[in-house]
Amino acid sequence: MEKKENLIETKSFEFALDIIRLYKKLIKENEYIISKQILRNGTSIGANVQEASAAFSKKDFLYKMSISSKEARETRYWLQLLDRSKLTNIDVSNHLKQIQDMINILTKIVKTTQKRLK
Repeated sequence: MEKKENLIETKSFEFALDIIRLYKKLIKENEYIISKQILRNGTSIGANVQEASAAFSKKDFLYKMSISSKEARETRYWLQLLDRSKLTNIDVSNHLKQIQDMINILTKIVKTTQKRLK
């Protein structure tokens, strides 16, 4: 039996790959500080989603998804800072759209899980 595709797992993994590519571009432009933050947070989202999929309880699932949501929001912050500071000429508008989509999905997952736990 084939496992049904998990939208947030797929999106967070693809986003992590995009973040790695962005990180490489930023390093080429000698941007080392914000790029490291974006790399850490942007790849952490998917890692926590993966941990949530192996959660041993609903509370554990909620905890891991909440961490993913926080990491996504922090990633958005760093991307916005990079965008508005004009430290580089790299366009991150697509990354900002992707991260907002993931924040919306993660928020819905966290809120739905919280309701089910009550």
